[in-house]
Amino acid sequence: MTPAQIDEFYARLAAKMPNPKSELEFINPYTLLVAVVLSAQATDKGVNLATRPLFARVTTPQQMLDLGEDTLREAIRTIGLFKTKARNVIALSDILVRQHGGQVPHDRAALEALPGVGRKTANVVLNVAFGEPTIAVDTHCFRVGNRTGLAPGRTPVEVEEKLLEVTPARWGRDAHHYLILHGRYVCTARRPDCPACVVRDLCEYPDKTPG
Repeated sequence: MTPAQIDEFYARLAAKMPNPKSELEFINPYTLLVAVVLSAQATDKGVNLATRPLFARVTTPQQMLDLGEDTLREAIRTIGLFKTKARNVIALSDILVRQHGGQVPHDRAALEALPGVGRKTANVVLNVAFGEPTIAVDTHCFRVGNRTGLAPGRTPVEVEEKLLEVTPARWGRDAHHYLILHGRYVCTARRPDCPACVVRDLCEYPDKTPG
């Protein structure tokens, strides 16, 4: 795509989704961090079902430590890999209390040093909690970047770097929401809904579904 086409690509998605946001439910940066850690290899819907009652009781790292790993494990047992995730959440909560005054750090290196937090999770927290123009590349974003020709790459990091390179600054804050939501509901993995796609004529995917 040309720079003008890329700008138009985002403009059309923005017109369709004027107020894009994460579908994970959270109360503050800490509960956002916990929700994103829990969402690895799980659906946002499934995470939200578990965290609604959890976040009614727990909104700070110290409250999570007071809750304890056993109780947390029971609270999130409907989520995949819940034992490992419970252990990571308790461990990261302990680090936040001991090293960061109970606050989620506004720093990539500090975030990625937390148990269970990788580059994608850090990008989500930096973007959603702190307003940085980062782009978290999940499976949906990776698929849209490659399929459309917007940002082809062999790995999530390659796609992220390409997206950061080509995305106009005015779309930087919401870019990953546009791409994730478009991939989740329109440009789906098995059968993309090309007839309903607002960027169909800009997309370079050769096997568009008819309609």
